[in-house]
Amino acid sequence: MTMEAKLQRRIQRYGWDKAAPVYERYWQAQLAPAHERLFALAELRPGEHVLDIACGTGLVSFPAVAAIGSQGSLVATDISDAMVSEVAAEAQHRGLRNFTASRMDAEDLQLPDATFDAALCALGLMYVPDPKLALQQIYRVLKPGGRMVAAVWGARKNCGWAEIFPIVDARVQSEVCPMFFQLGTGDQLSHVAADAGFTDVRADRLSATLRYASADEAVGAAFAGGPVALAYSRFDERTRLEAHAEYLASIEPFRSGAGYEIPGEFVVTLGRRRV
Repeated sequence: MTMEAKLQRRIQRYGWDKAAPVYERYWQAQLAPAHERLFALAELRPGEHVLDIACGTGLVSFPAVAAIGSQGSLVATDISDAMVSEVAAEAQHRGLRNFTASRMDAEDLQLPDATFDAALCALGLMYVPDPKLALQQIYRVLKPGGRMVAAVWGARKNCGWAEIFPIVDARVQSEVCPMFFQLGTGDQLSHVAADAGFTDVRADRLSATLRYASADEAVGAAFAGGPVALAYSRFDERTRLEAHAEYLASIEPFRSGAGYEIPGEFVVTLGRRRV
């Protein structure tokens, strides 16, 4: 493992710990189109065994466990302790006996071979230092014929919030994956999935609009609730205000009244393990 990869994993682990308390507030509605397409491609059925990688607070996990019913089972994994704690507490609150949550690296799934009927990964692969390795791990734990469905952000030019990265990096190096948008550009995710062994690969590209009712909401999502949360936590008050102003200027073309309608794009890809 390279030092760069170790650093990236550390950034992701502790960054999402910071974002966990506000993640759903700022992103549940905005990510819904990607999640809906993911479920449409996954075609989960009652009684299936499902893996949710980069589960976050369970925005995909809980609808998935509802789809598979009490005879199925779901394992939710995330690199962030805080995310795993939140999703586990919510599963316990709901009384789910077929739900397990564990902190786990997507590139090193501590799970047995050929266990799952389906594996889901919603908006997580962009943060993995080696996406092919992660997809190979997913391939390994799927049963023959099992489905993998992954969603990533699309091309940078189609995501109106993308200036958040240079704005933060100009003040405190965020170390967020420099290749963040690569998997969503062209057919890159499909190619990586095929290289990892998946067959019958298909990808859907969909446009979306991220709606925020106010400048405070737009700023909260971009800085506190997203991938730059760790770097943002190091800002002093003056730096925060300067960064907020610069970000709001970057999304000014998408202002709608007091709020914002920011364009976004997702790529959702399906692949199958060979029978």
